[in-house]
Amino acid sequence: MVIGVTTWELHLSACHSLKDKRQILESLKDRLHRKYNISVAETAHQDLWQRAELSACVMSTDRVHAEKVLREADRLVDETAGARIVDTSTSYL
Repeated sequence: MVIGVTTWELHLSACHSLKDKRQILESLKDRLHRKYNISVAETAHQDLWQRAELSACVMSTDRVHAEKVLREADRLVDETAGARIVDTSTSYL
């Protein structure tokens, strides 16, 4: 059993309120969950308008599959309008 965890530090330049931020993040979390069946949560900076940290977790029977899913999820986050990836970290257990 392999568990892969990716954390994205995001800059949300288009946000001017927590409501704007919530709309972008909820949409992104829903798309990630629907498309890749991964668990996603906002893990830091909940009180800041233009900064966010999202973490995603995938469980798989082999590491190659977990890496592929997280790589594709990273691509989706990178293509999200209004969100720019500042930093990314990935680990496998």
